[in-house]
Amino acid sequence: MTQDSKWTRQLRYQSYEDWPSDYLGQLKEKVAHSPWRQHYHIQPESGLLNDPNGFSYYNGRWQLFYQYYPMGPVHGLKSWYHLSSKDLVHWESHGIALEPDSPYDSHGVYSGSALPVGNQLFIFYTGNARDDNWQRHPYQVGAWMDKDYQFTKIDPPLIGTVEEGYTDHFRDPQIFPYQDGYLMILGAQTEALKGQILVYQSDDLKDWNFLGPLQLTSGDSAYMMECPNYVKVDGQDLLIFCPQGLDQDELNYQNIYPNTYLSSESIDWENLTLSKPSALKNLDDGFDVYATQAFNAPDGRALAVSWLGLPDLTYPDADWGWTSVMSLVKELHFDQGHLYQRPVKEMESLRQTPIAIEETLESGQAWTYDPEDNAYEINCSLAADSKLDFLVMSDEKEAAALHIDVDVPAGRLKVTRTEQGELVNPEYGPVRKSHFKGGEDLQLQIFIDASSFEIFVQDGYRVLSGRIFPKKGQNQLIIKGSGRLGGRIYPLENINK
Repeated sequence: MTQDSKWTRQLRYQSYEDWPSDYLGQLKEKVAHSPWRQHYHIQPESGLLNDPNGFSYYNGRWQLFYQYYPMGPVHGLKSWYHLSSKDLVHWESHGIALEPDSPYDSHGVYSGSALPVGNQLFIFYTGNARDDNWQRHPYQVGAWMDKDYQFTKIDPPLIGTVEEGYTDHFRDPQIFPYQDGYLMILGAQTEALKGQILVYQSDDLKDWNFLGPLQLTSGDSAYMMECPNYVKVDGQDLLIFCPQGLDQDELNYQNIYPNTYLSSESIDWENLTLSKPSALKNLDDGFDVYATQAFNAPDGRALAVSWLGLPDLTYPDADWGWTSVMSLVKELHFDQGHLYQRPVKEMESLRQTPIAIEETLESGQAWTYDPEDNAYEINCSLAADSKLDFLVMSDEKEAAALHIDVDVPAGRLKVTRTEQGELVNPEYGPVRKSHFKGGEDLQLQIFIDASSFEIFVQDGYRVLSGRIFPKKGQNQLIIKGSGRLGGRIYPLENINK
């Protein structure tokens, strides 16, 4: 994220205790008046939210953390913020969990993962420390959380040095069980400025053995692999990661950095090779998805959650003292070799009295919905010959709106946010497209929430997500074009009041 000039390095890394006692209260008051606060997505009380961390199930509840800088909408002195839930929808806030209060994380508690071990939750994260010359020293730090949500950091770090041949871009550990012990994967950069995913093994969570880099068949042009995640999905091994600087010849993407995945019949963790890997693919075809974290839940589901934001970019919500939200929790499946992402079924608990849509539109006709607020779900089917444009958060003159243009015969969905309100990072393009099999009825599920959208095409075959910042008076849904559609619109409960 581009830093405001007033946010000097000294200010961003100032200890929380050194801020005026009334500062945070005043900032939260400003945030409360923001026109873009979410109704049902996770958002920060103030300041910056970014990477999801420690997504897990422990003590009868879903546990989720995220990187958090409370003092402003910039990347500064990071902590982990803690939430828990019984249903993956209603999240209870437990405040800051891990603060930058040791020599090994003095300049930030960075990304990591969590795993239930015995009657505690084991946490593995990167501690960011800087010396007097501002040289970074990354440490891979362990911690324990008990059932009372009390945290104890492990001293010294579990991995205290960078491996030979690698730079200080060495972070984001994900831990998972393997045989009678544990494996951990880590994002890294070689001294030749090539991104790699490194693999470690441990029998006891104390001593970690470096096995080497995972032999990937895609992503070699990236200069850094951030946020690597491994998860098992319907018998397939799935790797999710963020290859920064990836060459466009390897993958077509428009965002500043892509969030990608590749699947494999299996991963040979002894030889660090993938069996019959897929091509590298975009996880989301939209504008703003990054740092996705996934894990295998004890109920058998593979679940994932993402940051709806991107590094090194600025969003209009920052003018109100906060920035970024979390995506909905998604369930992952493979069907005929293709990865599907679907909002968890528990989201249905937010549905209010539905509005039915049963329309046959001809060119020049429109169907209009005037919601009480911009927080609803569209769940509809489009006939195979339909060509419809959904104007989301539109003003009455249709001059400003997010356009979701669906050409079912051609198998194409296009999202345009050129005139949708406040401009959002126009240098990376105002249009995103996604493709599906045309010429057959299309299932469309769209979640709208004040300043975010998540579009699920053909039951999660494609997903497009992003942020939007409507101006005052942009609160209509208008559907235009030609074709038949049927389904329902559900106003969604505001659970963030």
